[in-house]
Amino acid sequence: MSSIHTTQLTLAQQVLGKNSSLVTKVLLAIAGSMILAVSAKIHIPFYPVPMTMQTFVVLVIGMAYGWRLGGATILLYLAEGAVGLPVFSGTPERGLGLAYMAGPTGGYLMGFIISAITVGWLAERGWDRNVLKTLAAMTIGTSVIFCSGLIWLGTVIGWDKPVLALGLTPFIYGAILKIALAAAALPFAWKATNHTKKQ
Repeated sequence: MSSIHTTQLTLAQQVLGKNSSLVTKVLLAIAGSMILAVSAKIHIPFYPVPMTMQTFVVLVIGMAYGWRLGGATILLYLAEGAVGLPVFSGTPERGLGLAYMAGPTGGYLMGFIISAITVGWLAERGWDRNVLKTLAAMTIGTSVIFCSGLIWLGTVIGWDKPVLALGLTPFIYGAILKIALAAAALPFAWKATNHTKKQ
């Protein structure tokens, strides 16, 4: 059978067991949403604009949790933001809740869900086990976030504005760095986990 149709364990399942309880999954989702909220608030000096680790965390959650739990975790995070919790980057200074989500960055937030589901699906086909496949998966996931974000941004501010210069160009170097970090981190985590299991 083709590997496209053959699912494999996610990293979370490898560590916690394939048949984790509902309580364990809920705790993982809550923990993931909290880590994502923290990552949105930390601004790392970078060129040409400061960088958050938010997209990195989205991609890692998707791949480590798989598409169902990964997607549910991002959905929980967005639900927290929708009810007014200051979990997004720039909140509460730039607004809260649905008003913030309907603003120029709303498309990136929606892209988080699609991206987590996409890379989670790929992880369940073994794309998180080696550097090259993880690199490809992370590139796909990042592209999904940017495409969703740019489509929404152009719709909100108007396509006569410099959409790419506002929503893509300043973030390319940071995105490349985060893709590279994830491509190194996930295969390493698998090797460490497998080594621990053998001991």
